[in-house]
Parts: sequence; C-alpha cells; structure tokens
Amino acid sequence: MYPISTRSAALLGAAWAASLATHAAAQNDASGPTNTETNAQEQDSNDIIVTARRRSESAQDIPLAVSVIDAKQIDETGAFNVNRLQQLAPTLQFYSSNPRNTAVNIRGLGVPFGLTSDGFEQGVGIYVDDVYYSRVASATFDFLDVAQIEVLRGPQGTLYGKNTTAGAINITTNQPSFDFEGRAELSLGNYEFRQARLALSGPLSENVAARVAFSGTSRRGTIRNLTTGQDIQSLDNLGVRAQVLWEAADNLKITLVGDYNKQDANCCGSVFVRTGATQRPLNRQFAALAAAQNYAPPSDNPFDRVTDLDSQLNAGNVIAGASLRLVWDIGPGTFTSVTAWRYWDWKPENDRDFTGLSIVALSQNPSQQNQYTQEFRYAYTGDTFDFVLGAFAFDQRIDTQGTEAQGRAASRWNIAPGNALSLDPTVLDGLTARNTQSLESTSLALFGQLSWKVTDAFTIQPGARLNYDRKAGFYQRRVFTGTGAELTGTETDARSRAQLAVFQPQVSSPEDTDWNLTYDLTLSYELAPDVLAYGTYAKSFKTIGINQNGLPTDANGQPIAAAGTIRPEKVDHFELGLKTRFWDRRATFNLAAFRTDIRDYQATVNNGQFGVLRGFLANAGKVRSQGIEADFNIRPSERFTAYASGAYTDAKYVRFVDAPCPPELAGGTTATAGQTPSAPGTPGGISPANCDISGQRLPGVSKWAFSFGAEGNVPATFLGKSGEAYLGYDGSYRSNFSSNPSPSAYTFVDGYHLSNFRLGFRSDDGLNIFAWVRNAFDENYFEQLFVGPGNTGLIAGLPGDPRTWGATASITF
Repeated sequence: MYPISTRSAALLGAAWAASLATHAAAQNDASGPTNTETNAQEQDSNDIIVTARRRSESAQDIPLAVSVIDAKQIDETGAFNVNRLQQLAPTLQFYSSNPRNTAVNIRGLGVPFGLTSDGFEQGVGIYVDDVYYSRVASATFDFLDVAQIEVLRGPQGTLYGKNTTAGAINITTNQPSFDFEGRAELSLGNYEFRQARLALSGPLSENVAARVAFSGTSRRGTIRNLTTGQDIQSLDNLGVRAQVLWEAADNLKITLVGDYNKQDANCCGSVFVRTGATQRPLNRQFAALAAAQNYAPPSDNPFDRVTDLDSQLNAGNVIAGASLRLVWDIGPGTFTSVTAWRYWDWKPENDRDFTGLSIVALSQNPSQQNQYTQEFRYAYTGDTFDFVLGAFAFDQRIDTQGTEAQGRAASRWNIAPGNALSLDPTVLDGLTARNTQSLESTSLALFGQLSWKVTDAFTIQPGARLNYDRKAGFYQRRVFTGTGAELTGTETDARSRAQLAVFQPQVSSPEDTDWNLTYDLTLSYELAPDVLAYGTYAKSFKTIGINQNGLPTDANGQPIAAAGTIRPEKVDHFELGLKTRFWDRRATFNLAAFRTDIRDYQATVNNGQFGVLRGFLANAGKVRSQGIEADFNIRPSERFTAYASGAYTDAKYVRFVDAPCPPELAGGTTATAGQTPSAPGTPGGISPANCDISGQRLPGVSKWAFSFGAEGNVPATFLGKSGEAYLGYDGSYRSNFSSNPSPSAYTFVDGYHLSNFRLGFRSDDGLNIFAWVRNAFDENYFEQLFVGPGNTGLIAGLPGDPRTWGATASITF
C-alpha cells in the first residue's frame, strides 16, 4: 500500500466514524421531509423535476433533449465522476490522458480532440449550482453530495451564462436544510479501492442552516511500471464542500459556498500497443531505432498492463472556489445573482516518449488559473408568457511554466543515423526548453429566452444572445543546452543546428476581440396529453481562439504570425423531438433527431516533431454531426424498473483539405509540384504536405452508443430491518472511434461492451448495503490510443479499467 493510500484511508475511516456518531442523534430527531424524501416523492409520481431552463419543470414537459441522472443512480452505479458518467449517457463522450488533457463532448462536439490548449473555449458547459467551470480539467473532481445531474444536448447559449455550442452538464448538489439530516457511505473493493462520503445538514439558528460534505477516494494503479516498481493510474482524491444558507427574509435566500478538491495520483502513463509503418526512412522508424539502443518494450500485449516509463509521473491537481448565490422572489418572478471565484492549480510530470528510454527526460507544464464570474438572471412565470433574462461576466487568468528536456537517448532518436552527431549522447542530453505562457480572457454577455403559450397546446420559444470576447496571450520559449548555454536560434555550427532542430526559441503575443449575436427558436406542440413534439433551430457560435502553445513555423523555421488567432466557429443547429408518457405514466419514450453544421471548426493540429510543437489550433472548413437518439424508461411497479438509451451519431469533417496527415502518410520527403505521394506506410516515401480528410470521421465519437439496465426487488428483512432485496444491472456499448485528429488505421479504438452488476438490501429507514462488480466480464478495451512523437510508428495506449469488485454500505438519516 502506498503512503498516499494510507493517508486517504485514514481520512475515509474518520469520515465513517463521524457518520456513526451522528446517526444516533438522527434517530431522535423528529424532522420533516428531507432532500432524500423529497426526491423519493418525485420518483413515486414518475415525474423527474429539472432546472434545465432555470426554473423547476418536469423533464417531459420541456422541448429540450435532456438526460437526467439522479443521486441513487450515481451512487449505486459507481458513477462518481464525469468519466464514469458517460456509461449512463450514450451521447456524452469523455476522454482524458490526464486531468489537463481532458475532453468532454456531446454528440461528438465540444472541444477538439488531442492535447489541450488554453486558447480555446469548451463547447460543453459544466455548471455546479449555477457556477460555470471554464476548463474541463477543473471539473475532473469526484461528485460531492450531488442531488441530480442533467445532460443537456444542443446549444444552450440563450439560457446559460457562458455560451455553449454542444450542450451543458448541469450539476445540482443537495442544499442546506433546517431539519437535521445526513448521509454516510463507505465502499471497499479490489485494487485497494476505498471510498468514503459523508454529508451533514441542519440549522445553526432560526434562519441560518449549514451543510458540510466530504468525499475521499483511493485506489492503487491498474498498470505496473516495471522501471519504478510502482502501480500507476492510481486514485487519491479528497473533496470538501461547505454551504451556509441564510433566509434573510421570507422571499430572500442567500447561500455562501466553499469547496476544496485535491487529487494526488501516481498518474498518468501509457502502455506499448503496436507499431505501424510510416514514411520515415526505415532506419528512423521505431524497430530500427529501438534495436540500435538494445531496447524492447516490456510486453507486446497491452492488456498485460505493464509499462517501463522512466520519467517521474505526477498528476497533482487542486480545484477550489467560493460562490455567493442570492435568490430573491419578487412576485411572479425570481431574481438570481451568482458571484463566484474558481481556482485551479495543476502540477504534472509526464513521460512524453512513451518508452523506457530517456528520450524526453522531462515534460511538465504546471498551470495556475483564477476565474471570476458574475451572473444576474431574472426568471418570470406567467399564464401566457415565461421568460428568462440574464447578464454574464467572465474574467480568467492562466499562467503556465513549462519545462521540456531531452535525455541521453535523444541523440540516437532525433538525429539521422547517417550523421555522426547521432552517436554522441551529449549533443541533446539536457537540452531544455523553458516555456512561459499566460492568458487573459474576458467575456461579457446578455441573453434571454421567451416562452409564449399561444394556446394550451402550442408554444413559441425564441431566444437571443449578444456576446463580447477578448483574449490576450503570451508565449516565450527559451532554449538551453546541457551545459546551460542559451541558444538564440542564429547559431550555424552543426551541433547547435541539431539542437535547434528539436527546440527553437520563440516569442509570440496573440490577441483578438470579437462580438457575436446569436439566436434560437423552438416551436412545441402537445399532440395529446403526455405527447409533446418540438422543433428547434439555433444559430450559435464558439468564440475566437488563440494559439497558446507556440506557433507553427514556416520552411525557414520562423513562426507563422497569422496562425496566432483562429476564427470563431459558426454553428447551425436543427433538432426535432418527440416526448411521450404512457401506461399511466409508468413508461416514457423520447426521440430526438439532430443535425449540427459548424463552419470554421476549431481543430487540434499535431505535427510529428519532438518538442517543437505538440499541437496547435487551426480552423477546419466545415464539420457536421447528425443522428438520432432514443430514451426509454419503464416502471410497471415498485418492484421493477428498466431503461434503455441509444444514439446513432454520424460526425465527420465535411471539408478539411489541409489537415495534418496521419502517421502512415507522414515522415517522408515532402511532395513538390508534380510529385505523387507514396502509398501509406512506404518507408522513405514521398509524403503530402497536408492531407484532405474531408468526409472522414471526427475523433472521439462512436457511431453507435447504448446504455441499458434494469433493477428488480422483493420485500425482505435483514439485520432485523424490513426493506427490500434488489438485483441491478447496468450495461453500455460503444462502437469503434478514431483516437487521432486525422483518422489513422493505427489509432481506431475497437468497440466495447461493459457490464456492471449490484446485489443488495435497502431498509425502510435508510440503510443500503450492496455488493458490486464493474466490467464484470473483464472486457479488454482502450480509452485512448496515442501516436508517439517523432512519427516513428510507435502507438501507445491507455487501457480501460479491468474487472473491479467490492461492497458499499450507506445510511441516510
């Protein structure tokens, strides 16, 4: 057991002890309905209440594609973070090689797939109790005391503070109560998995209530690093959230919230998967380079789950913040003010050559973010008209201090074998790039949406948004040799030129501003009681982006200044939907068909050089995502429930004629006018300067995705308590998807199916004990595949979790 796990285990034990101590007090508290009891009442009526449109409504009554996951489903399926949430929501895609390099997409859209740049916006907005989390990396926390999660699909810019082009994840936590209540949970499992969660709420005075929640998770890693003797891809997460509610008047509530989350995992690594032929000369491809250094990967079977990474790994992540929410009920409407500050501190260490050789000896880009937001919103509800009017201000500052260093094996790997310098390890050993980056981003918006009930059955819902954005960045790379001498980029000797071929000094200060006016229109009609049809058109946008990781260079090695900024995305979204309830509302069946066209799509572009640029942003001509989604739920009685959700998504580049080439078409001599590029994977061949990938699939999205499950229960008595014994199953399936921005034959992830089971007992007074197994059939699958740097043909991967099992006990009081 590792020290970090010992620390977490102590915290978990303390939380469980606290929960037992408080349970006795709860038995004597004659309290009114708790949050849990209120949720149960809503479930008994087979009606799910959401706040997707900034007011409480039935999910079946709103003309919007939304998936709702309640606290019970989150807790019992082990979906304790956004990554695991995608198994319950087939239109959601989550990919992460580490917290910073995380993508959350809906319908294949949101953020470009690949290494993350701070210079672009995310297309999927993440909100926790009305507070916007600007970077996906700052939302990789464990869910803490969550009441409900709503996954909204399609543009949401006329309802939410920050513009979102693909959708939003709206997370609602349990609020402070004036009746004493609480919940405690402890889970234990294989891989030394330990998780404890505790929430307590109650009054501090007649008009002040508080709620405190704690979560701790630890698990040893699932991949063995033979070089260090450690298990990597571990978990060590700690989260605390505190809320104080002041009912200042009968119609005025003020809530102060503070949270702190820390992650300290031995993470994040990869395993060797395979090699694929590129167009590099044969003696510069992986097999020849590895043989020249007497190197072989520890296993050619990635599901042996072994690696030999020789660089230090770390994924230190601190996420914290505070918010002040004021809700003022003024007659027919409600005024809401949300003032928030968010902080993110990222301390990574990586092995970017994916091998046990010291090629890239150091790769780390620590970042610190401070974010301030202010949202004002007025929501009115009337007999004929409902509307929401809002104003939003956002200010963000990100600072990054990057260090990348070459190791003793770098000369052989990066300098052509025919060059005598390739045999001298001192040429590149210790060559270091020190990168300084900063970003200042400001966004201001006015937004609103109106619902006009033309008749009892027919509603017209227009919306509009006016947005202003400003981004200003700074990037500087200074290059130092192993002896500490700084290179200016003007050196002409052979040794210096070999070093400058790996790292070039560079300075850039991209800056831009932009105004956007967008709008949407939804028409809905109640065809019959509990049958709602709707159609939506949205004209949306994603604002300007800037290249924060350095600029691409021209043939002379000079930065291309015009690449400093990228144009906004222009989004046209169409959707038709049908929402139905039948069998006395025991069953629901919803359909949605959509098409989203994006011009000037903001794509991630990668080149194959070590350290020069890992990736930058560029505009693709046009992309399209279209498909059909279906959701079915049935609850014929209190003894049985079942659900099934499915999505067909056809997401592709409509036009991208100058994209980077996949590895099998890269690495050779660049074709000149009149030359025909060689066939894919021809060693020493002729490579196109760019590739036309029009018509090919967008990365990260499966054409077919399904989630399905059921639970049955029977009356039972256990430990002298009456209740129900239950058996539950949750399954998910995703077809294959591309794991590279330019589709490659080497980086398609095969489709996979996961099955999770649980067996347990729930008492009538709040006790829940169950055993669980996840990935029950031990499916071998990848979360991502990576193209190794240098275009040597190396493909590395991140295997998904193997079979895990354990038990959970919780008590609600």
